[in-house]
Amino acid sequence: MLNLYKLGKLSLNETLDEIIKDKNQESMDIDRKKEINESKKNLENIIKELDSLIGLKNVKSLVKEIQAFVEIQEKRKEANLLTDPVVLHMIFKGSPGTGKTTVARLIGKILKEMGVLEKGHIVEVERADIVGEYIGHTAVKVKQQIKKALGGILFIDEAYSLARGGEKDFGKEAIDALVKAMEDNKDNLVLILAGYNDEMENFLKINPGLKSRFPIHVEFRDYSINELINIAEEMANKKEYKLTDKAIHKLETILEAKNNHKNIGNARFVRNMVERSIRKQAVRLQGKSSLNRDDLIFIKEEDIEGDDIY
Repeated sequence: MLNLYKLGKLSLNETLDEIIKDKNQESMDIDRKKEINESKKNLENIIKELDSLIGLKNVKSLVKEIQAFVEIQEKRKEANLLTDPVVLHMIFKGSPGTGKTTVARLIGKILKEMGVLEKGHIVEVERADIVGEYIGHTAVKVKQQIKKALGGILFIDEAYSLARGGEKDFGKEAIDALVKAMEDNKDNLVLILAGYNDEMENFLKINPGLKSRFPIHVEFRDYSINELINIAEEMANKKEYKLTDKAIHKLETILEAKNNHKNIGNARFVRNMVERSIRKQAVRLQGKSSLNRDDLIFIKEEDIEGDDIY
């Protein structure tokens, strides 16, 4: 620029404008690089968090497939090649407490860092949040929840309940409104329908048009007893407690005895047991005149209780 000015090809004002423009572009390039590096770092941390979850091997593989797919589609776009649309609406099938909501939150964060979703937040709703009580009410309720979820994930738990209620029920209207919202906001919304395996299968059979709109189906399997024990130990460790060997053995015995019960293979049941054991430990220690560090840390066999009923 200065050379052109010296040669008389640019005026002083034009030269200054060009210098300022170059400086601004350079500053924007530096900011963009920082933003990209920060997103990469955030993405790595989220993937680490996912990998740290106990079990969920198939779910982790799926998330990494989605990550790879999005990255490669972006590279194909840069190379002026045909790209597939990034349609990531999902069906999550499994019992409560098997990690569905946790994984949905992590997927939202991943898609945000990859630039697929603007915000990456999750809005959790159930039937009552989107099904109205009179004509026209359902469309308004669905629109309100969609507006909250734009830029992120709308997570509908027990989605099969939308098909219940008979001909006069407004659940079918909610389904139709959701399908329309999926089309209208396909670049800025991911919809996840979640619920028990069998109920979700029946729900999709009753509404055959839905299955093709949700290309990703994920099964959240019940945790094994060993995985549940690992989850219990991890929960306790995060709160700076430790289970003694005898406490772990009692926990294992309780889990084995309840193994055939519905919903026992989930983390929620174990979390409730850990939280109650902490309260039981507090009652046990309350009357003691002197306590050392180990007393305050260790959960003993007598602190483990199998039932939540008082």
